Amino acid sequence: MTRKRRRLYIVLAGMVTLGVATALMLSAFRSDLVFFYGPTALIKDHIPPGRRVRIGGLVAMHSIVRDGDHVTFVVTDKRTSVKVTYHGLLPDLFRQGQGVVVEGALRPDGVFAARQVLAKHDARYMPPDVVAALKKAGEWQPQQVPK
Repeated sequence: MTRKRRRLYIVLAGMVTLGVATALMLSAFRSDLVFFYGPTALIKDHIPPGRRVRIGGLVAMHSIVRDGDHVTFVVTDKRTSVKVTYHGLLPDLFRQGQGVVVEGALRPDGVFAARQVLAKHDARYMPPDVVAALKKAGEWQPQQVPK
């Protein structure tokens, strides 16, 4: 075997190894990706039940129902509402009319089963995705968030 051919084999082996490593890395990222949707986009895009996603919007007024540590509430972007169930402790700042981001999966019956609830933590902060969803729905009120 000549030197050129040996170098060629080494370069090819390196490229194959790099390709396999890249494919493994991308597949690992793919399983950890969690997409963000507003309630309208969640329904309109026909997200399949069981797929882990985040939804954001406002907790609808008078929609919070507590039964021990099981809570049911509605997340809305003023166009569409999604019923959410959560089993566990809610953040201290969770309340009706406030921004919320909920991570979980849509059940076949159309109810969103939450694994994690993130409440707005400061009067000056609202997640950019929630702001975009509210602007798209025409419900964004900049005076709500002081600068």
